[in-house]
Amino acid sequence: MTRTLALAVLLGATALSPAAAAQLNIFGWADEMPDEVLADFEAETGITVTFDTFDSNESMIARLEAGASGYDLVNPSQYAVQILAGRGLIQELDHSRIETIGNIAEAFRNVSYDPGNVHSIPYVWGTTGLAYNRSCVTEPVSSWTALWDERYRGRIYMLDNMLAAYIAGLQVNGFNANSSDPEEIAKATETLIAQKPLLAGYNATNFADLVSSGEACLVQSWSGSVLQAIETNPDVVYVLPEEGGTMWIDGYSLLTGAQNVDEAYAFLSYILRPEVAAKTTELTKVATVVLEARDLLPESIARNSAIYPSDEVLANADFILDVGEAMKFYQDGWTRVKSAQ
Repeated sequence: MTRTLALAVLLGATALSPAAAAQLNIFGWADEMPDEVLADFEAETGITVTFDTFDSNESMIARLEAGASGYDLVNPSQYAVQILAGRGLIQELDHSRIETIGNIAEAFRNVSYDPGNVHSIPYVWGTTGLAYNRSCVTEPVSSWTALWDERYRGRIYMLDNMLAAYIAGLQVNGFNANSSDPEEIAKATETLIAQKPLLAGYNATNFADLVSSGEACLVQSWSGSVLQAIETNPDVVYVLPEEGGTMWIDGYSLLTGAQNVDEAYAFLSYILRPEVAAKTTELTKVATVVLEARDLLPESIARNSAIYPSDEVLANADFILDVGEAMKFYQDGWTRVKSAQ
């Protein structure tokens, strides 16, 4: 075959080959975006989604800072948005390209950590509290102090997440969970170290299964995870402690250097549809920021106070923001806590 003919064959093959399939790469929280919703999006748009997961904001930030490439969207919590924006890892959003942005409830349109939703679109929200199994905890629980109760030695789990653990460690001492005071953080560190002999361990993955099965009597918990367990075991109870607990918001941000920008905006527009947001909440038991979606939910979810706490209950909850330079006190303290016997 002559070089000219070979080139003609090559060009012809190229012209006849299909265009590269549209794709979208997301780095998100496990258990907050149902596979069914992703499959629906793929079927409607023809965009293939790769959804990799993380189990903490800290591990996600570390991975992105280390140069993890190829992702278009990331799924940070509120304080992580501040950190990512400050370090130039996420870019400003073009709201004109998010067709359904007006569906976000008013309360989430001008959040303190990202005024005007410049760097993130809030999507779901929940609380950090505790869950217990009434088969082994016979008295109602209303305080973080239950996680320090000698009666449940070896059957208590704390979240394997630095700032989550410090929520309890700070609030049980009467401090704000968002503290940047070195002395308060040090006191919380000592409180968490004193708790270690009572623990079965730290767990941020299947703690809901552990409390549902009765292997654990009490667990520190994120609301959405344990509410799925409550469906199968009515003995499991989730509460925001009287000390406050915390409220959190998880959303989506466009990474600096994202390659599939059109696809990313198509995804953001899709997930803010009321019917899509309602489906997400129904499957995950995590509250959506889309106001109209609540009207589409079953009464058992729409009026569930563990999923949608009252304004009075939430008024006592702290809201974790970036603590800036004080983060080193948490990190040093956490190293001590995890290495303690």
